[in-house]
Amino acid sequence: MTDFSVLDNVLDAARGVVQQAVVFLREQRASFRAEAVEYKGFNDLVSYVDKGSEKILVEGLQGLIPDAGFITEENTLTLKDRDWVWIIDPLDGTTNFVHGLPCFCVSVGLTYKGNIVLGIVHEVNLDECFYGRKGSGVFLNGQQVRVSGEEELKKSLLATGFPYTNYERMKPYMDVFDFCMRHTQGIRRLGSAAVDLAYVACGRFEGFYEYGLNPWDVAAGAFLVSEAGGRVGDFKRGEDYLFGKEIVACNARIYDSFQEIISKSFGE
Repeated sequence: MTDFSVLDNVLDAARGVVQQAVVFLREQRASFRAEAVEYKGFNDLVSYVDKGSEKILVEGLQGLIPDAGFITEENTLTLKDRDWVWIIDPLDGTTNFVHGLPCFCVSVGLTYKGNIVLGIVHEVNLDECFYGRKGSGVFLNGQQVRVSGEEELKKSLLATGFPYTNYERMKPYMDVFDFCMRHTQGIRRLGSAAVDLAYVACGRFEGFYEYGLNPWDVAAGAFLVSEAGGRVGDFKRGEDYLFGKEIVACNARIYDSFQEIISKSFGE
């Protein structure tokens, strides 16, 4: 399949499904209580809200592409061995949601034979929907966006996410963090990798790096960065970012320079 324009109707319908989940999250946030939190692991929070949002997404997306598989964070439905696979994070930024911090989103990606071909990241609090399909470009609430054109790291604003379960690579991680503090316009940690990536795609950040992530954290956002003219890879300058648990995403002009910093710290 090479003509991905056939996905236009799928994208429109999927955005509608995502909007249903966004409305659900907004309603639940108004009455949410901390006692509803469960722990999948240390610092790995989940609640009925994550599960309810995922149920809305799976039920809504199932009918859009017959026989499509699913990779879902809360395991509502797991069917990986299909040509088409939806990759879903029903609430990226759960810890923010629980604490009432305004940065969390719904993230939905779609792969075809292992390649990401569609992405939607809808940040709930600002009601900003970033979306696109392969070959279409990326849109934010109907307006096309692209990565920034900044060429220098010293003029770049970067983003990251702090490790919260795997601390084995803290030394190289902090080396990169130290570089960013000293040699860029700053570094931010919003608490949602999907939003970080969407912000790279629309030019608010020049770059993003993190390790310890899962496919549902990065699938949609990584696609948006690439489709908006950026570059995405792993810490070894390869392309194993979807399942490899590490990602670097930047505008095309600083990507190589930032990868040099990553390589010096994490090794080739």
